[in-house]
Amino acid sequence: MQFSAPLKSNSVRIMLLGSGELGKEVAIEAQRLGLEVIAVDRYEGAPAHLVAHRSHVVNMQDTEAVLEIIRAEKPDYILPEIEAISIEALFRAEEEGFHVIPNADAVNKTMNRKNIRQFAAEELGLKTGPYRFVKTRDEMASAGAELGYPCVVKPVMSSSGHGQSVMKSEADLDASWEMAKEARGDASELIVEAFVDFDYEITLLTARNGRETVFCEPIGHIQRDGDYVFSWQPMQMSETAITKAQEIAKAITDGLGGRGIFGVELFIKGDEVYFSEVSPRPHDTGMVTLITQSQSEFALHLRAVLGLPLGFAFYGGGASAAYKAQNDSYAPVVDVDDALFDENSFVRVFGKPESHKGRRLAVSLVFDEPEAALEKAKKLIAKISDK
Repeated sequence: MQFSAPLKSNSVRIMLLGSGELGKEVAIEAQRLGLEVIAVDRYEGAPAHLVAHRSHVVNMQDTEAVLEIIRAEKPDYILPEIEAISIEALFRAEEEGFHVIPNADAVNKTMNRKNIRQFAAEELGLKTGPYRFVKTRDEMASAGAELGYPCVVKPVMSSSGHGQSVMKSEADLDASWEMAKEARGDASELIVEAFVDFDYEITLLTARNGRETVFCEPIGHIQRDGDYVFSWQPMQMSETAITKAQEIAKAITDGLGGRGIFGVELFIKGDEVYFSEVSPRPHDTGMVTLITQSQSEFALHLRAVLGLPLGFAFYGGGASAAYKAQNDSYAPVVDVDDALFDENSFVRVFGKPESHKGRRLAVSLVFDEPEAALEKAKKLIAKISDK
């Protein structure tokens, strides 16, 4: 591949549709290859805006507004980085000859839990837990009674765990119904999932460049309210479970097609593996790869998009811990203790222009054997505060 310079007539341009902390790392990797970066988001000063050549603020669900920016910027590659985005804009951009990563149909399937669950379970025949789709409280009550409690309720489209809850009994129906309305996306329909009695869950980062598929070491993670809090790599698994996980990840990513990295979420029970979800972009739990691999998930994403070789070295175990704001602020300050900066750990501050309680502002990263790294990451994250 030939690499040009940015801001020239022959520049290779990537457009990020969604410019949060994950998009920021993608932008940095693109800058390292001399690509021209255009970052788009719904608010001014989003993390990737700060490191892009140009930025735009737009309602990401406004089809014509998104298309107007695409047509004006003429990117070589469009990288959707969030779920709450106009899928019609992506389909129309693709029809006009723009290259959507991995492709508009894959984004459409994965941004909506109904689409991807039906595709995985009913078309590809992948093993999943029982589920029902509902549109009313009464339908949700019927689904809970049929599937049994506890069960998990999620909007068909949301991000970062917004709107998700666990119904432990019929008494939780009203609370789960109200919580679902908080989704960033579409809460007009919900998926109710039987609670899979799994031992643990993983993210299997899977990269495709059009010639090969590679897998990162499995990532274990802990979520709270549907949102990632801690992750570690590698997650210890049996060889049988790893093989099954890779087979499922390859099946779903082959089915979706296109290039880029995919975050395949799986439930593991002994040697059995169940498909949960997939994101056609870098995954928040994969921030741990910033310290464990020679090529992070963000670098692999860019390589895959460009059709470059996907070889990388796994340096060793590590863990990440997300720091979430404790305060509301229009000029947040993240106070980081010196202890987070040593030979085996560091912190990444995202630079978000506003904070509200629960918003992710930073991540601590530790290099060590997974169990020790996780314990240290938990201790270090407690040494961060905000105001």
